[in-house]
Amino acid sequence: MSEPIHPDLLEILRCPVAVHYKDKGDDPGRLRLVKDCWLVCDDSGYKYPIRDGIPVMLIEEGEKWKNMPEDQLPVPPPA
Repeated sequence: MSEPIHPDLLEILRCPVAVHYKDKGDDPGRLRLVKDCWLVCDDSGYKYPIRDGIPVMLIEEGEKWKNMPEDQLPVPPPA
């Protein structure tokens, strides 16, 4: 399984898509940790894998998993 992300990093990371939303309040794009190896943005629905302790914050990567229900996200995320 992937290494968990440090809480300080989780606090500062934002979804690169949702951070531009003007209708989501003062701090759009916040992420939450799911299954210890996924970062999920409730504002955009994008889901970013964490591989070897490193969040993969590419828009294409988050979009690829957008429609996958959280309970079906693979653990560990595929390479």
